[in-house]
Amino acid sequence: MSFVGDLRTVLRGADFRKLYAVRLCSQLADGVFQVALASYVFFAPERQTSAPAAAAAFATLLLPYSVVGPFAGVLLDRWSRRQVLFWANALRVGLVTWVALLVATDIVGPTFFVSVLACFSINRFLLAGLAAGLPHTVPRHELVMANAVSPTSGTLAFLAGGAAGLALRDLVPAPVPDDVGVVLVGAVLYGLAALLALRMGRAALGPDFDPDQGAAREAVRDVVRGFVDGGRHLQSRPRATAALAVITVHRMGYAMATISTILLYRNWFNDPADTDAGLTGLATAFGVSGLGFFLAALITPVVAPRIGKQRWMVILVASAGAVQLGLGSLYSEGALLIAAFLLGIASQGIKICVDTIVQEEVADAYRGRIFSIYDVIFNAAFVAAAAIAALALPPDGRSYALLGAVAASYAAVAVAYHRVSARSPQDP
Repeated sequence: MSFVGDLRTVLRGADFRKLYAVRLCSQLADGVFQVALASYVFFAPERQTSAPAAAAAFATLLLPYSVVGPFAGVLLDRWSRRQVLFWANALRVGLVTWVALLVATDIVGPTFFVSVLACFSINRFLLAGLAAGLPHTVPRHELVMANAVSPTSGTLAFLAGGAAGLALRDLVPAPVPDDVGVVLVGAVLYGLAALLALRMGRAALGPDFDPDQGAAREAVRDVVRGFVDGGRHLQSRPRATAALAVITVHRMGYAMATISTILLYRNWFNDPADTDAGLTGLATAFGVSGLGFFLAALITPVVAPRIGKQRWMVILVASAGAVQLGLGSLYSEGALLIAAFLLGIASQGIKICVDTIVQEEVADAYRGRIFSIYDVIFNAAFVAAAAIAALALPPDGRSYALLGAVAASYAAVAVAYHRVSARSPQDP
């Protein structure tokens, strides 16, 4: 079935349509906001960008707010997820407006990074809430389709927001700095996403009532116990645990490729002083990768039910390793764009399968915590890989040794997951 056909099928559900609109609008805002941050932090001519500097920026933004994960999970299993989506977007309106003021006064330091950190910390509630609430909007047999079209559409909306942010830089009135104007547009879009969330019923996204769970205040006081409970529940679901292990290794390779790509467009493919050329090239690479995401959403719902999600993941991980070693080692813009497209297919195909396996395997009362653990794994893997990349990558972003290591890790996890999945039942 085609992407359009899948989308038409799941859009029959009124609550799915409303949740889908919230995702598209909020992730469009994410793209607009983040392209302004990339321009201000990584591509400003007056600031030098190296692998350690890029890794430090990612660590500052990602590692601390991973602490939010356990709180998000416990609360998402107790609070109205509709309300979480509303307040997450509403609070970001004020925070992003504050960031715009800091950019206008050219502040890059602890205040700036703490403010951006707060924006992304709130985003954890939003993304985990979207994932945990999705099974309430479609029948179980449509989960693969929903996971193909919803997160993929969100990714495409994010990329569209990035492209829009680039275009807006040329449209901002002269008295207003380019990045400030783009950040303020992001704030407006977050406000719209908050209003869209209110179209759903307060209980439409769960969580299901569990009489054994205590009040939210009690859960916050004992958040560590709640997070451990989620981890124990995950341990009892070996298929979900194995799938998360695969995407963790893949995420680490993706992080290294991301930092390498930033440095290549910042210092190798373009003059470091040419901000627009660097940003445009980087946006093109991510846009091409987005086309790969879209194709993955077309083919995964067709292939995965026929050969099994586990076998499809093995094929995608192994293919990603071959692409990294083959095309990645050429270090040319043309080869990089082809690689970005193919890796986009692998990345989104793996994510669709992992999301679906986790949603199918875990009980709804634990879903918020499990998806928060998922988020923490994502961030910790990215930061750990960024630290490795900081040691291995030169300022121009080229390292054959790092490419070889990423390709070898993908090959190893493909073999290991193939063996593990062979011992567990395959999908019908």
